[in-house]
Order: sequence, then structure tokens, then C-alpha cells
Amino acid sequence: MRVLLVEDEVEMAAWLQRALAQSGFLPEHAKDAQTAEQMLEAADFDAVVMDLRLPDKHGLVLLREMRGRGDITPVLILTAQGALQDRVRGLNLGADDFLSKPFALEELEARLAALVRRSRGRPSRRIQCGPLLYDSESKAFTLDGSILHLTPREHAALAALIARARSPVEKHQLYLKVFEQDSDANPDAIEVVLHRLRKKLQGSDIQITTVRGLGYMLESTATES
Repeated sequence: MRVLLVEDEVEMAAWLQRALAQSGFLPEHAKDAQTAEQMLEAADFDAVVMDLRLPDKHGLVLLREMRGRGDITPVLILTAQGALQDRVRGLNLGADDFLSKPFALEELEARLAALVRRSRGRPSRRIQCGPLLYDSESKAFTLDGSILHLTPREHAALAALIARARSPVEKHQLYLKVFEQDSDANPDAIEVVLHRLRKKLQGSDIQITTVRGLGYMLESTATES
């Protein structure tokens, strides 16, 4: 179960990461709202654990923006003891659960597991750019209704591009999403991946264009209704 921890307290985040990892979760850490937004755009998470007092943006603002763009990832909010107002506002903005600090790790794990179980019945999130469709539940791409067969790196690159369709993705940011497990890869290796993707998209209405000084952009030449 992949969990995003949005927590600015370094010691708390480190403790949670260690503890959740030991219990079989796959925790990843975002130190502020901006980092969380970037990570949510780049990958799918089973749940988000969010502190409200973030250095750059209040957690409820981040939650509101997530729900506003259609992100239905289950969110568990960490609140101060007895913070009733935060709980009410959070529920109105789309929070799924709350846990007051201090809390027992066992309760956090049980609540996360329950959130993910409940969320399985939700419709999967689909992202479309012209005839290209990405289903976040099955992790599958279809092009003109046919499955698009991709290598893991091609898949990671295309997922990052379709998440920001019609907007440029900076080269280094795209590199990190594709080669995050391979620090020895040359930064220019992303161009090889994109070259292969372009060949697989050749003949369709989908293009990966180079935007000088800004990065790469996925777009469709088809007229969309």
C-alpha cells in the first residue's frame, strides 16, 4: 500500500516512514504542500496522511485543491487534540478520516487500511488526451481503443506527461519520475525513452513536442468534443 506522508516535522516524518515500512506499507514523504502536489501529479497513491500545519500552505487548502481537480485519493488528516473546527471544515472539503495527535501507530495503520478498503469501490480515475486514455486503476494506456504496450520507463514517462497534458513538463522533473530508482542514469537518457515513445505513438493524433526552454508536452492534434 503506497502512502504519501505530508508532514513538515522531520523527526515525526522519519518515525512514521520507518514504522509504516516495517508494517508493510510503502511510505513516501513530502515536506510541504508544493512537494505533495508534485508527487500526487507524478504517481498514484493508495492514501494520503496529511498534517494541517504546513509551511507553505494550509493542509485544508491542499485538500480543497486536490478534490477540485478530481483527485479522489483517500485522505487522513492529522489534527491537534480537540480541533473540532478543523474536522468540520475537513469533512466539508472531502477528508475521509481524522486522527488526533498524539496517536498510536496501530490506530493509524488500522485507519489507513480501512480507508483503502472503502476506496476500492470508487470509480477509477481516467485521464484522457485525445484518443489516448490512461486508467489509474489498471495502470493501462489505450490508444484508439487498443492497449498500448510500453516498457516500465516508457510507461512512467507517458504517465507523467498525460497527467500534465497540454502543459510542458520540465526535462529534469521528467527524468526524476522515470529514473528515480537509477541514480546512475545519464540525464540525457530521458531523450532515448521519449524517442521510443514517439515511435510507438507514430501515426496517431498524439504527439510529444519539445517546448524550447520549458521541457516536453503531450498534446493531441485531434478535435476533441
